[in-house]
Amino acid sequence: MRYEYKTENTCAQMIGFEICGNVISNIEFQGGCNGNLKAVSKLLDGSTVEDIEEKLLGNTCGRRSTSCTDQLAIAVRKAYNEMQTVH
Repeated sequence: MRYEYKTENTCAQMIGFEICGNVISNIEFQGGCNGNLKAVSKLLDGSTVEDIEEKLLGNTCGRRSTSCTDQLAIAVRKAYNEMQTVH
């Protein structure tokens, strides 16, 4: 299932990804640091929600209390939880 998440307080405005069970793939960031976020997407392809949260949740960027990768961790958990309530 394709999931889109509107980010908050980051340079990337949107994150899209596929979620199947708890596995995340095809991560795409709209906006943000293009090269870095492409690399993050490749490195995390096939990771579980739990792995992404463990590695990235709480990651900050500069003076911000969040980052594009923190927002990804929030997004994958939200998508997973929403899937659980549907089924």
